[in-house]
Amino acid sequence: MSLKKIMRLLSLLLPHPLFALLSFHATVQAFAIAQKKFPKTASNNGIGNAFRHALWCCFIMMYCCKVSSPEKALNFCKRITDMHEELFPNQPLETKMDLHNNKIGMDYFMELLPGIHRQFFEKNFFIDSLARKMDDAKVLKSLDDDFEGYLVYLND
Repeated sequence: MSLKKIMRLLSLLLPHPLFALLSFHATVQAFAIAQKKFPKTASNNGIGNAFRHALWCCFIMMYCCKVSSPEKALNFCKRITDMHEELFPNQPLETKMDLHNNKIGMDYFMELLPGIHRQFFEKNFFIDSLARKMDDAKVLKSLDDDFEGYLVYLND
């Protein structure tokens, strides 16, 4: 990673050390759960990767909302997950897939927020429901594809 990229990352994380720690925790948990549920596709561009990205964002939002406002959590989640894609670049279609699934996770959390106090969210709220969303996930084949509201994956 270049010095410029390190500085950009630090400029996001240092002002929000608690969010940074919570995001790291969310990352580890989302990866472990996705690996268990989708062992063959959680680490590549398959259906498990779509699940992992959406779950990752739900977890970041859940943890950050426990210590701050949903608006600040959403802003941080968007910035950190977008920055992840910049710091560790993929092919354009893979990047589109990851950003799309990140948005699905953030949107899903925000959809649930009015009905549940943010202090009472738990991991299980997201795991089963996102796994069910995988039944309707779409295969992303082109940068022009638009599957608003659906998780997407590449047909590896």
